[in-house]
Amino acid sequence: MAPSYYFLGQVTEFRPFFMILMLVAFGASCFKPVVVGTISQNTNDSNRGLGFGIFYTMVNLGGFIGPLVAGYLRAISWDAVFIMSAVWILINFIPLAFYRESSRERDETSLKLVLQQAQHVLGNSRFALLLFVSVVILMAAGVSWLSYSQAFLFIAIWLALNWIWDKALSSNQSSQWFYQPVRVSNRDFALYLAILTGFWTVYNQLFYTLPLFIRDYIDTQDLVAFMAFFGQSAVDFFAYVDSQALHSKLQALAAQYSAIPIADVSLEQIRLELVHLKVNVPIDEIALFIEHIHTSHFSEEQSRQLVANWLVYRQINPEYLINLDFAAIVLLQIIVSVKCQHFKVISVLISGLIVTAGAFLLLLLMSTDLFASTLGGATIVAVILLIALGEMLTSPKSQEYVASIAPKGNAAMFMGYYFVSMALGFLFAGFLSGWSYGYLVKIRQQPELMWLLFAFIALITGLGFYLLARYKKDSNREV
Repeated sequence: MAPSYYFLGQVTEFRPFFMILMLVAFGASCFKPVVVGTISQNTNDSNRGLGFGIFYTMVNLGGFIGPLVAGYLRAISWDAVFIMSAVWILINFIPLAFYRESSRERDETSLKLVLQQAQHVLGNSRFALLLFVSVVILMAAGVSWLSYSQAFLFIAIWLALNWIWDKALSSNQSSQWFYQPVRVSNRDFALYLAILTGFWTVYNQLFYTLPLFIRDYIDTQDLVAFMAFFGQSAVDFFAYVDSQALHSKLQALAAQYSAIPIADVSLEQIRLELVHLKVNVPIDEIALFIEHIHTSHFSEEQSRQLVANWLVYRQINPEYLINLDFAAIVLLQIIVSVKCQHFKVISVLISGLIVTAGAFLLLLLMSTDLFASTLGGATIVAVILLIALGEMLTSPKSQEYVASIAPKGNAAMFMGYYFVSMALGFLFAGFLSGWSYGYLVKIRQQPELMWLLFAFIALITGLGFYLLARYKKDSNREV
């Protein structure tokens, strides 16, 4: 991960950046399952929930500090951000030098045995091929090598081909993998991962969709006023506006729209351009600006004066608001884990998804103007804290569940498959975020439909966990 992070800051084209990013992912895939496996090895049924709560607290401590440090270094240069990331990874070698593993027997395993164990966890080679090709097609759509409509068409064709393959060529008695039918080895675990994908799909909207929605449509003036109690330096940090960039933008807008009839000017489009510079200017103020550039010359001095006037519309940076999620988890995760330790894992997972759905329903109410615009910032803070609570309930328990059902000594391998659900959730989250924000919000101007969609997915996922628990209970009763 260390050299890969460094080289991310040295390339300027998408393809090499993407390939280097894959090396970061490869490093993380070696690192993360082993860490979680270590937690499982050193905990038992009485303290496993607390152990994963502590682990998740430390993960989010890094998640809280990282954006603050990166935000400061980004003002210097993007290269500095990636250099810092590489150095931060290298620092981990210092405590690693003093780390000692708990004593346990080590089994020398061949590649063949590892593959056999992998088939025991999830499915046979045909199932792995079916899943792998489908994920690759989705990833190709995620990096715009295919459109999503093409990707889903190819996946449908791939599934149909595998169905024909099973019916025409496969035999359960065959010893050759390509003549065997697609088989799921651990159906309960596969169902669990499929359902858990729904959680990661909606949770990642915190990072994919919510920052854009805050930037484009939420007035956070109430939070700016709150920060003013701590002094102007606090306002300048959390609601920073580059005055020179705003001045240049006004000059560009004046040159662009001075010759266009006022009736043809989209004031909303100008507002959306200005929010990229962290000012949410009211439409009537923008209308006055357009009238001025049509009736008289817009001088440099007038531009700078308008910049000073429009600074009152500055907004809290969305990335700092999203950071409240990490802060809440750092402060409360251990407490939540202790309180939930005596509840059934599935019950906690369902509760977390209900809370997450509640956050999206609150955004739905906000999008339908049922909350005053003056409470925009405070409402968003409540939404982020609800999502954080849903995450505190669901994410550590989802890992604890896998660790509890994994055979002794195989926790890291099971956790490797656990991250399949996370990867699929990231892919579906990106697709749904791009489509819903582009179509439902930007084109149809109905953001409430987008939040209703995500709330529905969260509730359906919770229902899936409930049905899975009932299915396992009925299966155990039959046994």
